[in-house]
Amino acid sequence: MVRKGGLEPPCLLGATPSRWCVCQFHHFRAHKKDGKDPSSSRSRGESSIAKTKAQPRCRTAEVRCFAACVTTVGPYDRTQDVLNIQPVIPVRISEKWNLITRIIQLIVWQPYPQQATGGEYGLGDMNPTFFLSPAKPGKLIWGVGPAFVIPTATSDITGQGQFSLGPSIVLLAQPGHWTIGALANNVWSVAGESGRAPVNQFLLQYFLNYNLKKGYYITLQPIITANWMASPSNVWTVPFGGGIGRIMKLGFQPVNISGQFYGNAVTPASGSPWSMRLQIAFLFPKFTKGQEKMMMEQKLKQLEQEQQKQEQQKSQPKK
Repeated sequence: MVRKGGLEPPCLLGATPSRWCVCQFHHFRAHKKDGKDPSSSRSRGESSIAKTKAQPRCRTAEVRCFAACVTTVGPYDRTQDVLNIQPVIPVRISEKWNLITRIIQLIVWQPYPQQATGGEYGLGDMNPTFFLSPAKPGKLIWGVGPAFVIPTATSDITGQGQFSLGPSIVLLAQPGHWTIGALANNVWSVAGESGRAPVNQFLLQYFLNYNLKKGYYITLQPIITANWMASPSNVWTVPFGGGIGRIMKLGFQPVNISGQFYGNAVTPASGSPWSMRLQIAFLFPKFTKGQEKMMMEQKLKQLEQEQQKQEQQKSQPKK
């Protein structure tokens, strides 16, 4: 949908339904030991968290915050800012199935496109999605469920004003250090404000991750969208780009941080030529008993090494 004035609401510019849910399936594989002592307890802790992230059957709750900066096309080339707050909560509902609940709430600064100054700040539409996924997946990991767009926006220009829903599906495989897959959905408006344009929009996100040492990873997550209600020349948005991220700890808190940049090879006349994403995700992994035992053993080994080092320093004659 293109609003009068030539500016698309953030649902199409920077926060399409189910845009971020694929992050729940990111894969971070710990590197094999090469016989040398690990560099630090921090690295070992990051590896343990990475192992948990590598297994979708593990229950890893997340609270993600995204800052998306999008330039708009207009006579003043103004910038839209979107803060995306996203809790992701997986729950095992049976021995065979997990239910992954993800709720996106947007906080948006939307500039007036035909003015050099001014704009509106407020909430965008809420985007809940529910994925049903096998608790014990095979080589191909998948999830399927409904995606919703709830018109909670506090302004006409920060949301679509329509209640929309549709199916969403994600598929991925994790060969070696790679994660390869795609997510797709389509939502249609079924109710909403009179006078607002109906919604029929498609999303396809392919993703490619390569995992490096010490929790670093390279990621490509371009999001291709189609607004089927637009004119033929304004249907598609096709970005290309990528970024880098890292699983690490801030004090005792495991986090996933990343930065990405994308240029749009194809975009509507009112669309943006580029977008930038900055993310921090707070991770709350639930480890298996085996993983907890391994982490405890690593911690005890670290304490022993530190104690031996202190004793060696004390035994050395002072100069």
